[in-house]
Amino acid sequence: MIFTETPLPGAYLVGLEPREDSRGFFARTWCAREFAAAGLETRVAQCSLSVSLRRGTLRGLHYQAAPHQEAKLIRCPRGALLDVILDLRPDSPAFRQHFSVELNQHNRLALYVPTGCAHGFQTLEDDTEIWYQMSEFHHPESARGIRWDDPAFGILWPVMPPILHERDAAYPDFATSGST
Repeated sequence: MIFTETPLPGAYLVGLEPREDSRGFFARTWCAREFAAAGLETRVAQCSLSVSLRRGTLRGLHYQAAPHQEAKLIRCPRGALLDVILDLRPDSPAFRQHFSVELNQHNRLALYVPTGCAHGFQTLEDDTEIWYQMSEFHHPESARGIRWDDPAFGILWPVMPPILHERDAAYPDFATSGST
């Protein structure tokens, strides 16, 4: 695997190193030893699959508060999406900054989201599938969200208006959420 740093400390793009032959290719998508060598979380507590049927579906920005913070590894095996990380770590030099990247079935990239960051995405194609690996179990009492269009962050979502779940539409902006 190829680990490429992003502008947010601790966040990485994870690329494949395919071994090709006449049948196609084989590539490792996860290896605890390689993640540990890169200084990344290796615990996988659960994996989830999200399917969005329509282009423009926006999910996020979500995170789990302490003591149940989680790192995530996100991959898009079908379709395409704009994936966004928002740094909510007060001691980070990138505090309140975001990073976005297109993940799709062709580039086969994954995005590693460190603990203390919110995550969201918007689908760029119909019938898009998102695969998550999380380092912590889901704890509803620790689930939090930041408003997707909070002007404090200036995230440019490509499809407007987005398709939103009422929960995501109701999240507070950062200033009123008490997030840190």
